Amino acid sequence: MENLINQLINHLSNLELDEKVEAINLVKVKLHEISPFKTEPVDCVLWVKNETVHANDYNPNSVAPPEMELLRLSISSDGYTQPIVSMLEQDLVSREVIDGFHRNRVGKECQDIQQRVHGYLPVVTINQDRTDINDRVASTIRHNRARGKHKIEAMSDIVIDLKKRNWSDDKIAKNLGMDSDEVLRLCQIGGLSELFSDKEFSQAWVADGFDDSIIIEDDNNE
Repeated sequence: MENLINQLINHLSNLELDEKVEAINLVKVKLHEISPFKTEPVDCVLWVKNETVHANDYNPNSVAPPEMELLRLSISSDGYTQPIVSMLEQDLVSREVIDGFHRNRVGKECQDIQQRVHGYLPVVTINQDRTDINDRVASTIRHNRARGKHKIEAMSDIVIDLKKRNWSDDKIAKNLGMDSDEVLRLCQIGGLSELFSDKEFSQAWVADGFDDSIIIEDDNNE
């Protein structure tokens, strides 16, 4: 086994940068296919050219300039400690960001970091059965909510959009990690009374207590 590994290393060492990255990615993919953890996206972190990664248009998070600078400093000092969660598109080359929008920005917009990682970004690929737009939206929100970070108004817009796509309250609650009352309240915030005209208005929760003007997307490459 050690001899085989040494032969592989010797072969890879003689390749040019892009060829080397492509070959290493291939090795990772093949190992992932036989891994006991092959159902876990984090088992296979790949490096892909940053121009193949693009942001989604439904992330309900924002980050203020000071926090963006903190993220840049984190990646500059500690390196990328978390990959960008992505979905591979139909061309099998382009990727849409599911989680890690700001890590994606830093790798593209911060010249020193872009040069250090040779114009590449670290990505993992979300399970390929989740290709529907609603599934991708739900996945992004679950990642945000697991960290306790999301904007109330943007969340309200997304819930209303899912309602318009004929998602039931129960399905929204299950996929976004909410309870039925929270789904109703987000509809109320959105102001579309026809979406909950058969519901009793709840006074139990208001958005006034939330300071959603600044959301720290990542203080440790998260």
